[in-house]
Amino acid sequence: MQPLTLLGPIDTLLADVIEYVVFALVLVNMGTRWWAYRDYRKQARSDDHDEELSRNWLHEVSNVALVLASFYLLSLHHHAGMVLSTLVLGLFVTDFFEFEAREVELRSDEKLSSPKGAMTASVIVFLYAGYLSIFFVIEPLWNAII
Repeated sequence: MQPLTLLGPIDTLLADVIEYVVFALVLVNMGTRWWAYRDYRKQARSDDHDEELSRNWLHEVSNVALVLASFYLLSLHHHAGMVLSTLVLGLFVTDFFEFEAREVELRSDEKLSSPKGAMTASVIVFLYAGYLSIFFVIEPLWNAII
């Protein structure tokens, strides 16, 4: 008997590749985070900057796509999806507060610091998504030891 599926026949197509899609989205999100931080520094250096930064829309889209993809993984693989969704939501909240911290630094005329918390959270998400998607590389060695 087939378990209930969220999107019906689409789930049969995406069930095998969703881990790879999530891993790719994590990599894209890490790249857009770097791009957004570069953009924030550029906004802070400009002479006509306001008291606030403008959010990078590409990074926000990648955040939302990563959250939605992790929730979709939750509907297919419950344990892995729950762990990854928790990590991704933590990354999302960390990103929000890192942006607010950059705005506080801008208002107090300090040099913008790097987003250390969001980068640490994204590395943790990267490690778990990598574990889910490319475990097959070390699986023979893992099974031989364990």
